[in-house]
Amino acid sequence: MASTQPPLKFLSPAWFSIVMGLCGLSLAWLRAAPLMGEVTGTIAVVFGGLAALVFLALATASAVRLQRHPDAWKDDRAHPVRHTFLATIPVSLILLATVAVGLTGAGAVANVLWWAGSLGQLGVTLWVVSRWWNGNKAGGLQWQVVTPALIIPVVGNVLVPLAGVTLGHAEWSAAQFGIGVLFWPLVLALLVVRIAVQGLWPERLMPSVFILIAPPAVIGLSALQLGAPPVLGWMLWGMALFSFLWAATLARRIVAQAFTVAHWGLSFPMAALAGLTVQLATPGGLLAVLGPMLLALTSLVVFGLGMGTVRGLRQGTLLAPEPVAMIQPVSATT
Repeated sequence: MASTQPPLKFLSPAWFSIVMGLCGLSLAWLRAAPLMGEVTGTIAVVFGGLAALVFLALATASAVRLQRHPDAWKDDRAHPVRHTFLATIPVSLILLATVAVGLTGAGAVANVLWWAGSLGQLGVTLWVVSRWWNGNKAGGLQWQVVTPALIIPVVGNVLVPLAGVTLGHAEWSAAQFGIGVLFWPLVLALLVVRIAVQGLWPERLMPSVFILIAPPAVIGLSALQLGAPPVLGWMLWGMALFSFLWAATLARRIVAQAFTVAHWGLSFPMAALAGLTVQLATPGGLLAVLGPMLLALTSLVVFGLGMGTVRGLRQGTLLAPEPVAMIQPVSATT
């Protein structure tokens, strides 16, 4: 039976993962220009412009939701998984700033977006990890909290150098980058222990395994932006490629599920891997072939996700209450 509640009530912050995916694809196409020609810049503009429009629409709708359904916002903050997706908002700002820098160069708008995203991401990270001090109490670091989505608020700081260096904030970028690098292995360890002790997260969260690709791919891109030697980029590319192959072993289970906004978790990580691949590629080398293939695959995935989103909105299956699952909300702490 369809829900009689207003659809806007269920517009969780996870919807900003759409902006992340579109921005990531725009940046990947932009990085492919030396390898594939100037046409990639036009494609990057299309995806970047679409990302900006989607962000404005979601930001407006989210502001109205906050006004009309404040309890829904409170529920998002209290939920053991949904609270991690609050980080998609500052991450989207960082990525929009990065797209703006890539397409138009450093400017005042990009600088404002970047600082808002950088400081916002730092604040969300501090808020999320400060909850861990509660231990087994409400809102603390319990097993139901440990899913790949935890990477977004805790490790997402590694995105900051992508635009920060060009904007003239290399030192701050390096410092915030270090926060993400610090927590990356910790989150990986928590995920492995959770699987061994508690088992996998609910099936409907299975698309989130692709988020495992993002940290090594983005760390590689950011490290190169900060002046790291190419060999480090290759090392991180290998980690990202293996993470992609590992996550792909669950592809059949993911495709078999009914489409939800969680499926957008595939988009940005795949785009980040494609972007690092084309950046490391040299004409005539292996990555010069593999890079465009990954870029094409990611573009097809994003197109499919877009069609699924449009269909889900028309059918009313996306902006609806979550099905009952193993994860239960906990009290919010501030």
